[in-house]
Amino acid sequence: MVRFFSLTRREVSRFVKIKGQTIGAPLLETFLYISVFGAALGTRVGDLDGVDYTVYVIPGLILMAWAINAFTNNASSILQQKFQRSIDDQLSSPASPIQLLMAFTLGGFLRGMTISVITFVLGSFLVDLPVEHVWVLIASLLLVGMFFSQIGVLIGVRAEQFDDVSFAQTFILQPLIFLGGIFYSASLLPEPYQTLTHFNPVYYMISTVRYGFLGIADVSISLSLLGLLAATTLLFLVNYRLFVTGYKLRS
Repeated sequence: MVRFFSLTRREVSRFVKIKGQTIGAPLLETFLYISVFGAALGTRVGDLDGVDYTVYVIPGLILMAWAINAFTNNASSILQQKFQRSIDDQLSSPASPIQLLMAFTLGGFLRGMTISVITFVLGSFLVDLPVEHVWVLIASLLLVGMFFSQIGVLIGVRAEQFDDVSFAQTFILQPLIFLGGIFYSASLLPEPYQTLTHFNPVYYMISTVRYGFLGIADVSISLSLLGLLAATTLLFLVNYRLFVTGYKLRS
């Protein structure tokens, strides 16, 4: 346990040391989203599903903050240590593969959680943000954080240069998030786009988080949570196998 906590502390210290990049920039981005989409467009859009538009988008912004920060932290941390070859020392240390994997996972998870909590506090100051189903909200956010932490680990292990991480974030992760229904309701889309949205896994994540906050959802919450749990578990097992074998980690 001492090794595990030491590894986790190192990952947390890594993003805490550069607060402007890891905390300041995401918060500024979130504030701009709330200002532009909430204040500027909210008066024109009005209500969505009976909820004020500004309130409607904040749960999605909280999810987006957790997802992007968890992914970015883990992918960049692992790739950086691969370049520095410090990952070799960790793989040959007494720390087990499961301890290494969990330390990397929690590093991104905690960074995403920190930004999301601050985003929630900021949003609560700007609008009256309800929490209708607190246990669903906690479960969905925890699973979202773990899922994107595992995605970050997977990309970091497989990446050979920083462009690989940037490509995954720019051309895969962000489109899935933006097209998942953060700023709109999928029911407003014409066909075939409404149907295509249902093939986006992020759509179900946003729906569960929004249900936790606002009590509205277009999908089965229980099935969505079970699916997210299964996907997160599968990713964890894949990453564990990569750490055990040292795939693309050992020089």
